[in-house]
Amino acid sequence: MARSIQSLERAAAVLRLLAGGERRLGLSDIASTLGLAKGTAHGLLRTLQQEGFVEQDEASGRYQLGAELLRLGNSYLDVHELRARALVWSDDLARSSGEAVYLGVLHHGGVLVVHHVFRPDDSRQVLEIGAMQPLHSTAAGKVLAAYDPVAHSELVDAERESFTERTLTSLAELEESLELTRARGWAADVEETWEGVASIAAPIHDRRRLPVGAVGITGAVERVCAEGAIRPELVASVRDCARAVSRDLGASRF
Repeated sequence: MARSIQSLERAAAVLRLLAGGERRLGLSDIASTLGLAKGTAHGLLRTLQQEGFVEQDEASGRYQLGAELLRLGNSYLDVHELRARALVWSDDLARSSGEAVYLGVLHHGGVLVVHHVFRPDDSRQVLEIGAMQPLHSTAAGKVLAAYDPVAHSELVDAERESFTERTLTSLAELEESLELTRARGWAADVEETWEGVASIAAPIHDRRRLPVGAVGITGAVERVCAEGAIRPELVASVRDCARAVSRDLGASRF
């Protein structure tokens, strides 16, 4: 275990060196700067090169950062931009709805909460940024699965746990639910994940009209629903928020 951690630390040091120094560095330069044996440095560079994190110039033999790091960086920037664009609109949604607001993205077969605005009633609440929620039972998860083919594929392949008596686990029922989500442009979860809790979510699109996340509200069933149905004014508020964030991301049609 110690050797694995040391290897990761050394690999990270190589990447930092290539990012902060000259554009390209030779094997000897990298080894001497980091205090590594040439064989160790070469092994690290070869592994990083195989993963696309490092590239080697054929003419000079020198190393530089690879395209895979750019892809990962863009992924981070996309989420960072999404959260930045949603800050004001999600605050407005929390004030207008009186409920907690969540911004989620697809991550490892679930919904990763990247922004959370507390319910504006001064009650004690726990910040849930970084929490993971299931795709099949939450409103945000259904939105992502309805509009994102990758999320849909992960939903189909996943083990779908039954959290309450209302949780949909059969693929046929879920496909019907996703079709309804696409038809009306939003999804709901009424006690499908947590007893006594309901949520509403709508998709956020970027300038390429691709789904990049979901925004929604979560609260007690008696507040989110009226006479057994989701309150339409809350649906309108959630959809307005999703449209506003999408527009800020450059989406013209969604």
